[in-house]
Amino acid sequence: MRNMTCFSFLVFACLGGLWFSENGTSKENGDQQGKLIEVAESEIQWTGVAISREGRIFVNYPRWREDLPYSVTEITRNGEVKPYPSREWNNWNSSLPVEDHFVCVQSVYMDTNDNLWILDPASPLLQGLVTGGPKLVRVDLETNQVAQVIRFDAGIAPPKSYLNDIRVELKTNTAYITDSGEGAIVVVNLSNGTSRRVLADHYSTQAGDSSLNIAGREIPIMVHSDGIALDAQGGYLYYQALSGHTLYRIKTEYLRDASLTEEKLGKLVEKVGTSGASDGLLFQDGYIYLTSIELNAIRRMAPGGEPEIVVQDSLLQWPDSFAAGPDGSIYVTTSRITFPDDGQPYRLFQVK
Repeated sequence: MRNMTCFSFLVFACLGGLWFSENGTSKENGDQQGKLIEVAESEIQWTGVAISREGRIFVNYPRWREDLPYSVTEITRNGEVKPYPSREWNNWNSSLPVEDHFVCVQSVYMDTNDNLWILDPASPLLQGLVTGGPKLVRVDLETNQVAQVIRFDAGIAPPKSYLNDIRVELKTNTAYITDSGEGAIVVVNLSNGTSRRVLADHYSTQAGDSSLNIAGREIPIMVHSDGIALDAQGGYLYYQALSGHTLYRIKTEYLRDASLTEEKLGKLVEKVGTSGASDGLLFQDGYIYLTSIELNAIRRMAPGGEPEIVVQDSLLQWPDSFAAGPDGSIYVTTSRITFPDDGQPYRLFQVK
């Protein structure tokens, strides 16, 4: 990890209600239709990104280093990096309580009502979770205040778990979370705060490979269920292990049905296709978009179809997480996991 405590963001210019870089160059590759526009960069490693209807940009930084200055920030319109929702929530060390502080935030997500959801697996330095720390936090963007906190006990977040990514479906008021540490899906009833852990140890949530080819190197890595996406109707949940090349899906009504045994639920999982190693997923315009970490690319596939490259670029060094912009464009972070500490920044791109 980089031993840096400052941020360096590009200058932003307003364009159609969103904020883009003035000096970031767009890139087109051959006959591909995709275009990369660099929006921001950071000297601190980030993973997740979320974009509000008004174009507010939020990013998170997992505590994979000792001197992390904050866990969640908003990149304001003048380029300021502001701890969000407050400096107090971002100011944690081992002497402080975990209930109202971010311990190690892995992802952020914006729901259709413009609530920001912040997922804290509470596993600093990837050395095991802090008891009482795993939680899901909802922030009201109108008040910029924490509106809800759902905590996960050891039955939902076991000691070797690492809650990774989240999607929220408001018609049923349900959240779906992947556990990349042990392999499982967590189903959260947002109305009453209760949670269930399902598909634990099922083949679809388990790592299928022991190594990945990143930048020409074989990297030993075993990461279970990671990327996650909901279709436009919220009827299917798509997911896959990071250490794997297969995309799966299951109807969300089955995941919410507590009467189904694990055996019955497992038989309802469907294989979508061979997708390649991917960290982030997003369902948009009838396609599943996938970050392709072995190809420095973003790909997409229709359910039942074959993956196709949307954009490929050497700067897409471990493309990590997606967010949808209010104009229908896609945003993606690079987290440069496994890349050498060579002074290059972590980047946020818009894909058009």
